[in-house]
Amino acid sequence: MGRLTTHVLDTSRGLPAGDLHIEVMALEENDAVHPIKEVVTNADGRTDRPLLEGPEFTVGEFELRFHVGAYFRSLGLVLPDPPFLDIVCVRFGVANADRHTHVPLLVSPFGYSTYRGS
Repeated sequence: MGRLTTHVLDTSRGLPAGDLHIEVMALEENDAVHPIKEVVTNADGRTDRPLLEGPEFTVGEFELRFHVGAYFRSLGLVLPDPPFLDIVCVRFGVANADRHTHVPLLVSPFGYSTYRGS
């Protein structure tokens, strides 16, 4: 069974990004964005359950919205106003819903990286 997962690492501290808010969105044919769910990462920077699995994980385009500005502010960091990064949006496509799709995020207050993980 296919599923969607993520893992967020705070590269500025060299630690998992726990307690980071993520919105899971589906993109529709007319470019409208449809919210599916909201989750928060655990102490390991992961979610306790897959973001999507079973019938809610389908072929199509998705967007993950990582609320990194709020995460860094919660750690007591003083960020510029507005912060350089506030919400990091990662749009990606799923061509095979029977496979595991992993979308990790490496983030600092001033940069991020993502890739298709395993």
